[in-house]
Amino acid sequence: MNSTSLMTEQRIIPSVFEHPIRIYWEDTDAGGIVFYANYLKFFERARTEWLRALGFGQQVLRDQSGGMFVVSETAVKYHSPARLDDTLVVTAELQTGGKASLTIAQRAYLRTLGQADRLLAEGTIRLGWVDSHTLKPGRIPVPVLEALK
Repeated sequence: MNSTSLMTEQRIIPSVFEHPIRIYWEDTDAGGIVFYANYLKFFERARTEWLRALGFGQQVLRDQSGGMFVVSETAVKYHSPARLDDTLVVTAELQTGGKASLTIAQRAYLRTLGQADRLLAEGTIRLGWVDSHTLKPGRIPVPVLEALK
C-alpha cells in the first residue's frame, strides 16, 4: 500500500470511527452488567477495527512495516454500566500523533432506538510504536501517520 492510496482512503473514512458492539453474556460481570474493565476490551476492539478500516491491521503492519502499535497508557473514566443485550457504539478518534506514539480519544455510548445516546465510558489511550522483532520503541512509518491524520 503506497502513501497515495492511504491518503485517498483517509478522505473517505470519517474522523470519528464508530464501531457497534452487542453485549453478550461473556462481556458482562456479575448479574449481566458491564463494569469498568470490560470497557477497555470494547475500546481495544474498536481501535483494532478502526486501524483495519484504514488498512493497518496488526498483521499487515508487522509484515509491511516491521512494527506494531502497543497500548502504553490508558486513562478511562467510567460513567455507567451497560447490560446484557444492549447495543453500544464505541468511537475512536485521533487526538495527537507524534513520531513514536498516538493518543486516541475513545467513548462508549448506549444507543437506544428513539432516545439520545447515553455516554457510558470515555478515555484516552496512548499507542506506542515498537519494532515487531525486538519490541523496542521506534518511529511510526510516515504513510501510517499521514493516513491517520
